[in-house]
Amino acid sequence: MCLVFVCDEDERIVGQQQAPGCCPYCDGLIKAMDVESQWRLCFLPLCYKTKRKYYCSLCSRRLTLRY
Repeated sequence: MCLVFVCDEDERIVGQQQAPGCCPYCDGLIKAMDVESQWRLCFLPLCYKTKRKYYCSLCSRRLTLRY
């Protein structure tokens, strides 16, 4: 007997806007992207999540917030 689990994550960009501030590495503009991710198990959707990710528009680095 063999069990095979097929998991997949699908991400798509819902919206983009310019965020305040500048990149600490190259002083480029920062873009805020709303990304919707969907986890699937054998083509059945399990979970939907919407996250906001920050990227530099000049050097394309992903930036994180520190409180």
